[in-house]
Amino acid sequence: MANKTLIFGVAGVVALGAVAFLYGVGRDPGPAFIDPSDKQRVVVGKAIYANYCAACHGASLQGQPNWRERQPNDRLPAPPHDKTGHTWHHPDAMLFDMVKNGLVPGKTAPAGYESDMPAYREILTDEEIISVLAYIKSTWPPKVLQAQKEVTVRQSK
Repeated sequence: MANKTLIFGVAGVVALGAVAFLYGVGRDPGPAFIDPSDKQRVVVGKAIYANYCAACHGASLQGQPNWRERQPNDRLPAPPHDKTGHTWHHPDAMLFDMVKNGLVPGKTAPAGYESDMPAYREILTDEEIISVLAYIKSTWPPKVLQAQKEVTVRQSK
């Protein structure tokens, strides 16, 4: 059982890496680095997060239990957005796209992947999505935030 879990875990990491690479090819660059030091934006983002995101991703950004293990429907539970998750491994443009458009197979998710992540393009404005991401990022320790900034800057080149 442990070997099977390890194999699925490695396959998941490889798939996420491939998706991140493919996402960077021929895309709209999206928002520049979203700065979480804008306190007003963070306050707005926290309220929006509480209303639209916390039900799945947790009030404390902790995600759903066993978020790395597939459910019986072959989907993954909602991941955490705190420092223990992988949110900070992605550039801001990709995070923005995931919130706006949901997980799109072949773009922000592996081909054929089905997700419970809804698209918020008809619900939230671009500015509201950026505020939610600013709030999430405001909770990260400085080293994690710096690593995510480097990913974002590198992706935007």
